[in-house]
Amino acid sequence: MSIIASLSPRAVSTPESGIVEIINHARAGGRRDLIPLWAGEGDLPSPDFINQAASSALLGGETFYTWQRGIPELRQALSDYYTRHFSKTLSSEHFYVTGSGMHAIMMAVQAIASPGDELIYLSPTWPNIISAIEISGASAIGLPLAFTGGGWSLDLDTLDAAITPKTRGLFINTPANPTGWTATLDDLRDILTLARKHGIWIIADEIYARYYYGGAARAPSFLDIMEEGDRIIFANSFSKNWSMTGWRMGWLVAPPEMGQVIENLIQYSNSGVAQFMQRGAVVALNEGDGFVNENVARAIAGRDILCDALIATNRVQTLKPDGAIYAFLKVDGVTDSRLTAMDIVDKIGVALAPGSAFGEGGELFLRACFLRNSAHVEEAAGRLADYIKRL
Repeated sequence: MSIIASLSPRAVSTPESGIVEIINHARAGGRRDLIPLWAGEGDLPSPDFINQAASSALLGGETFYTWQRGIPELRQALSDYYTRHFSKTLSSEHFYVTGSGMHAIMMAVQAIASPGDELIYLSPTWPNIISAIEISGASAIGLPLAFTGGGWSLDLDTLDAAITPKTRGLFINTPANPTGWTATLDDLRDILTLARKHGIWIIADEIYARYYYGGAARAPSFLDIMEEGDRIIFANSFSKNWSMTGWRMGWLVAPPEMGQVIENLIQYSNSGVAQFMQRGAVVALNEGDGFVNENVARAIAGRDILCDALIATNRVQTLKPDGAIYAFLKVDGVTDSRLTAMDIVDKIGVALAPGSAFGEGGELFLRACFLRNSAHVEEAAGRLADYIKRL
């Protein structure tokens, strides 16, 4: 028996990320003029005020085992953050610190799903969501969003019809990666009504809540409409707001009754986030609103530059997204987004993620992250427009 054949079939069947594939291909090419719009991160490093807090804690000896749920100061800072930005009073007992937003999603899935259960997600979606569900032993059931007129929408009747006796929960990412679809308050009310009707959970991925371009400081949230006893777990991350992607820190918001269950899941996965890193996260939450606003402003500028240039070719079907940090582009003439993404890297040095990486409904699309220096986005937009015109 070979080494691979002797491994867990569930582990072996986990697919390679189509996003990572394009990243590796682009890096191997070694182009000096490469503009990387492939991944969900900006080009700003973590700000000094956050780095200094973590560095001081590290040099001060905060290197021991720590609280599984997160240090008390960080959980209180999260409570204060939600009071400021969501007008929601939640005690620190609602918050759990995780080793990245991905870890938060894994913990949420493991908390509610067992082998044989089904979790419904909206497609196209970030591929890690699908794998997180399937690694847990549950079945990931994709429900395609409708794409019409360059925009995306959710049909509630279709969602209701997709729920079966095996359905354990709904995974709702809004604002959404990669589509930019952003649920309205009415959408959220309808989804919550369905969840209550069927007695199922909602995992709400609100990582892009602050990246909202609909005239408010954040996107609509289930927190705006939920009531005591609703079965909702929120996943979030420090990565996007405060340019902390490499820190691998996130959090969950969940009912305090789940506290010991979540603590146990953390204990048996990563046993908690390093305390000195959490000190940086405390400062990010308490002092970082201005930096987040700067990142959002950069995203708006990048969105407008990229979308305006590509829409003007008359060969790209997309509308400016209402939220998140991506343009999901349907380009006339593209029939294989993976091969097209490889060709774009090789020929013009712009790295995009292929839509095929995001599941059903994404096969003909390309994803570009526009959270970057405006000059970089403008250069990328110009190269892409020229490429598209030649297709």
